Amino acid sequence: MSASTAGRAGGAIAALVARARRDVDEGLLPACQVAVARHGELLAFDTFGAPPGRDRFVMWSCSKAITAAAAWQVAGEGALDLTARVVDYVPEFGTFGKDVVTVEQLLLHTAGFPHAPMGPQYWGTSEGRRHAFSRWRLNWEPGTRYEYHALSAHWVVAEILTAVTGRDHRDLVTERVAAPLGLDRLRLGVPEPEQADIVDLTTAGTRATDADWAAAGLTAPPPPPVELPPEAVLFLNAPAAREAGIPAGGAVSTAGDLALLYQAFLTNPGDLWNPEVLADGTGTVRNTFPDEARWGIPANRTRGIVVRGDDEGAHWRMHFGPGTSPRTFGHDGAGGQIAWADPATGISFAYLTAGMEQNRVVELRRGQELSALAAAVAGS
Repeated sequence: MSASTAGRAGGAIAALVARARRDVDEGLLPACQVAVARHGELLAFDTFGAPPGRDRFVMWSCSKAITAAAAWQVAGEGALDLTARVVDYVPEFGTFGKDVVTVEQLLLHTAGFPHAPMGPQYWGTSEGRRHAFSRWRLNWEPGTRYEYHALSAHWVVAEILTAVTGRDHRDLVTERVAAPLGLDRLRLGVPEPEQADIVDLTTAGTRATDADWAAAGLTAPPPPPVELPPEAVLFLNAPAAREAGIPAGGAVSTAGDLALLYQAFLTNPGDLWNPEVLADGTGTVRNTFPDEARWGIPANRTRGIVVRGDDEGAHWRMHFGPGTSPRTFGHDGAGGQIAWADPATGISFAYLTAGMEQNRVVELRRGQELSALAAAVAGS
C-alpha cells in the first residue's frame, strides 16, 4: 500500500470511528464498539463509553450466525442433513404436527413456531429443552411463510447439534468455531466467574412516533405480533442468562472478534468449513418470502444468515447500508447491532452497543451511516 493509499484509508477509517463515537459523546448511547477488517486483519477496533475492564458486548441476534456456523461445520462433515426432519434427530419435537418441520426451515425462519417459549426452567438441560419442545404448537403451516423466530428455532438447532455430536452447544461453538480461529473473546455461554468483562445492557432512546417515520421519508412497518416491553431486553444482564448460551441471542464478543469471524466466512482459513456448505450458507438465498417487519421486502435468508441482494430497498436489509455489494451477507442484532462481510471488497464490519435503541428510525439511520462509512474503507 502506498503512502497516499494508506492516508486515504486512514481518513475513511477515522470517519467511521468518529461516527461511532459521536453517539456516546452526545449521550445517545452508553457505550459502543466498532471494528472493520480486511485480508484477515483488523484495520480498526475502538471502544467508547465502556467502563474500564469491560470490553465484551452481548450480541443478541448476531449470535444466530455463530450457531449457524457450527451447524455448517457439522453438516459439512456429513453428520447433519439440513434437509432432514427435526424428529430424525430429536424425536420429542414431533408433537402437534411439528413432525414435518425440517432443519433447514429452522435456519430459514419458516418453521411455523416463531413465538414458542423456552424459559430458564427448561433451557439448562437436554431433557428440559426436549420437554419444552414437546409442548410447542404451530402458529402456521411450516414452509408457507416467513416470520422471524427470535429465539425459538435456534434452541432446536442447538439441541440437534448436541444430539449429533454429543457436545453441549456452548462447548461446540468454542471448540469448532472460536478456538480454531483464535477468537478468544467470542463465546456462546459464559460461566458466571468469567463475566466481569461484559458490558451491562440498558435501553436508549424512546419509541419512534409517526412524525419520526414521516420525517425520515418512511412508513412505519407493522408492529410484531408479539412485542416485548423495553425492559425485557435487559434480561441478559442476569448471570444465569449469560451462562445459558442462548443460541439465537446470547453470545458475547468484542466487535474485533466478530469482524474477524466474518473474515473467516470470506476466506475459510484451513478449510474450517466444507467449501460448498460455506458457500451455500453465505450466498444461496432460500427464503424470499416477504419480511413484513421490513416493509415487505424479501427476507433473502440463507441457511443461517441474510444476503443483501439488489432489489429496491436492499440497503435497508440488516443495516447493510449503501455502498455494500449485492453479495454482502450478515446478521444484525436487537437495538442496532451490526455484522456483515462483503465478498466484493473483502471488508467485514461489526458494531456492538450496550444501549438497546428503542427508536427504530434512529437505529436505522445510525446503521445506514455506519455501514456506508465501513463500505467506503474499501475504496479509500
